[in-house]
This record gives sequence, C-alpha cells and structure tokens, in this order.
Amino acid sequence: MKPLFPKGERIALGFSGGVDSAYLLYRGVEEKADFRAYYVKTPFQPEFEWNDAKRLAKELSVPLTTIFLDILSDPLVKANGKDRCYYCKKQIFGAIERKAKEDGCTLLADGTNASDDPTDRPGMVALRELSVISPLRDAGLTKNEIRRLSREAGLFAFDKPAYACLATRIPTGETITKELLYKTEKGEDFLFSLGFSDFRVRYFRGGAKLQFPKKDIPTVLDRWDEIKNGLKADYDEVLLDPSGR
Repeated sequence: MKPLFPKGERIALGFSGGVDSAYLLYRGVEEKADFRAYYVKTPFQPEFEWNDAKRLAKELSVPLTTIFLDILSDPLVKANGKDRCYYCKKQIFGAIERKAKEDGCTLLADGTNASDDPTDRPGMVALRELSVISPLRDAGLTKNEIRRLSREAGLFAFDKPAYACLATRIPTGETITKELLYKTEKGEDFLFSLGFSDFRVRYFRGGAKLQFPKKDIPTVLDRWDEIKNGLKADYDEVLLDPSGR
C-alpha cells in the first residue's frame, strides 16, 4: 500500500475523531510520518466527538492539540447563509494553520475521502484556498474502503455513522445561536441514550423534526411517546419525518 503522507514535510492533520480522520491518524503512525494532530473545538462539535478524538489519539499514542474557537464570533457563520460551511471551514483551518506554523508544520491535511462530492460541499472551496491536502481522496479511498481498512486495523471508529456538525440541523437562513446548538446536542444525546445511533434532530419552526433511517422507523413509532416526552421540554412540538434519512 502506497504511503499517504508525503515525505520531507511536517504535516498538520485536522482531526475530527470521525472514521476518515481516524484512519488517516492511524496511517500516519504506521508510516512513521512527521505529523501533528489538531482538533478544533467549537459549539458546532458535540462533546462525544471530542471525547472520541481524545480516545483515538490516546489509543494510537498521538499527542492531540485542542484549539478552542468561538466560531459564532464570525457574523458570516452565525448568519447561516448558503455559504456558511465555507466560512466555517476557513475559520477552522485558519486556526489550525496559525497554530501549526508555530509548531513548524509545512502542510495542512484533512480527512476528505474519494466518496465526498466536491460540488456539494462549499467547505472544500475553503480547503483548496488554504492549500489543504486530502491524502485519502488523492489515494482514491472511498468511505466503504476506509471502513473496511479501519476495521482491519482495530479502530473502534470503523462503524461510526457519518455525523455532520450541529449547525447542519438548523435551516439555512436561521441565525445560529448557542442556545439552539445546545438544544440540538441535548436532544441527540437523549436519542443516543435510548440506543439509537443514526438520526438527526432538526430545528423546524420552534419544534424538532426527527429523521431516522427507514429501517428504524417501526422501532421509533413503538417508542414514540417516550421519545416525544424526552424532547418536549425544549421544543414546541416533536415531529417525525416519514421519508427517513
């Protein structure tokens, strides 16, 4: 298998704790690459993602630098327009770039894979502008292949569901506040506690619209009263999206 990390460079890896960046972290260790891992903690990242990132770094014996960033101080992020992801990614990798330069890093890298559609991700424009490399995508590794390789490597994150940041639960054009993000994280933590693992709690006109894979909807309906009662303190109403995820 060809190396993923270029030789002769000190790489700053933007590490999220998800499947892709976890495998990239593992490969960096296996290749004895010269790299450092950075996790940017904002109100958009739930606590469990940060905990997973710290656990993965500890299991692979990789020092992890956490950068705390008040992402909502950027009015273009807070306004939540169509390009919110672009401005957010610029802020996050800009913060990594500043810290990485202090640490002597010469390149930035992220965990984008070959399954990610660049035409559907404004954040990728920001990555290109910042000259961020994507070793998994460059190697042609798809999400399914990364999951298989991660399972073979014994990484606990191999079967984690894809998890977009909390800001994606708030409709475009609706101002993002810490209160809305907190309610979203609290609601999703509650569903995790019930044993569900793949879902979204989307803000919808003061209420919560829940999305689950279609295969889970019968179980959701069986437990609907329990689910609704657990969320109603924070939302005007709780709705189920019958079309599924």
